Amino acid sequence: MSEWRRLDRRTLGVSALVTAGIAVSAGTPIAIGTRSLWLVPAAVLFVGAGVLADFVRWRATRFRCTPERLELEFRFVAHTRKSLPRERIRTVDLTANPLHRAFGVAVLTIGTGQQDEIALAPLARADAEALRTELLHRVPAAERADGALASLDKRWIRYAPVSFVAPALGLSAFGALFKVADWFGAGGGLLQWLLGLFGDVPLVASVLLLLVLAIVLGVAGAVGLFAEMWWHYRLDREPGGTLRVRRGLLTTRSITIEERRLRGVELVEPLGARLAGAARVDAIATGMKREDGKTEAKTLLPAAPRAVAVDVAARVAGEAVADVELVPHPPAARGRRLRWALLTAATPVVVLLVLGVLLTDVLLVLGGALAVVALPVAVVLAFDAYRGLGHGTRGRYLVVRAGAVRRGTAVLARDGVIGWTVKQSVFQRRRGLATFTATTAAGAGAYSILDADAVEGLEFASAAVPGILAPFASVPAEASRT
Repeated sequence: MSEWRRLDRRTLGVSALVTAGIAVSAGTPIAIGTRSLWLVPAAVLFVGAGVLADFVRWRATRFRCTPERLELEFRFVAHTRKSLPRERIRTVDLTANPLHRAFGVAVLTIGTGQQDEIALAPLARADAEALRTELLHRVPAAERADGALASLDKRWIRYAPVSFVAPALGLSAFGALFKVADWFGAGGGLLQWLLGLFGDVPLVASVLLLLVLAIVLGVAGAVGLFAEMWWHYRLDREPGGTLRVRRGLLTTRSITIEERRLRGVELVEPLGARLAGAARVDAIATGMKREDGKTEAKTLLPAAPRAVAVDVAARVAGEAVADVELVPHPPAARGRRLRWALLTAATPVVVLLVLGVLLTDVLLVLGGALAVVALPVAVVLAFDAYRGLGHGTRGRYLVVRAGAVRRGTAVLARDGVIGWTVKQSVFQRRRGLATFTATTAAGAGAYSILDADAVEGLEFASAAVPGILAPFASVPAEASRT
């Protein structure tokens, strides 16, 4: 397909409905308040201008796919052309919101994993699928066709409420409600009305009930968000050496990762999911943008039973590595975690107590209550973080595990490690510890073995990736930096 082609003309219908929706939603309250009909022609002009602008974009835009490049051209007042070499294309993703689905079109986003990106918005769904296949399937289809690796089990939705998203959504809902009320000068009245819902219940109990209500709303929101993001989920290994994740209820998404760019997987266990026996699987791959902070673009499996996550990780990596027996870290690493956890928990307590002495006894009560809750929790998390530390190897993979609130087990291909950074603080040096960081061009870019024994860690790093530390083999283990 090397001839120039246009985007799908149905984009004009999508544009008309979007601008009409904006006009109605924004204009209706104004029309009711002003009792004026002049907004009707204004809305018509607004919709017409939006459709005209999209017509110009559609008419002036064309693209083509040659054996060497994908090119996008815009010719109107200005002439611009964007081109991506096909060998540099790393991701080809399809997205279709409910309006796109109603019109039978989709947005195709092609990227190199860096800043270069071309979005074809929109194409007919069949054309978008065909172009995606052409751009990524670079080997004969008969060489590999492994089929489905995982699909959604509706029972996984029970893990949505145990994520940190649930309380965040609930508190955000209350925050947004009070913000809107404050715009109309009714913030205080809203609070009094909410507290009045519980009758003559004491103030402290009313606040606790409001927090419970916020959590209930957050749980409902988290369940809805999970359904929207992961309904119809399916992970496939496709002919041509690609992994494809398809998901979405209202807005459908299709994310494709080349296996030759895959450098491993990460088994991620946030605290709530871990307590519920769940984990998710993320891809460690080159050419995936890291600056946007989004996790769902690299997620191969949402929160699911840990046994399922371990199985999917093994099938993607080609080896059962997620549960390999790891080297434990010295007891001195436990002491460091205890000290840091207690310092973190004690700092706000001390601040409240000092302010309580200077200002009001209420802060003394709050400081004492916080100490009773925060200090034991800090100790428990510190011991849990220590138990989670470990590193090891299995086959062609390096395995690194760390974390308590967010425990991650990174399974990283050893041939994907391009360097080691060895660091020792003054306190680590005194206890014979060091942190060894494997540097890679994939995933987060660096995966650290925290507070390992300095001598054992240096020997492990040298053996795990032979040759990289050879020039430094004679450096003493207590050196501050290698």
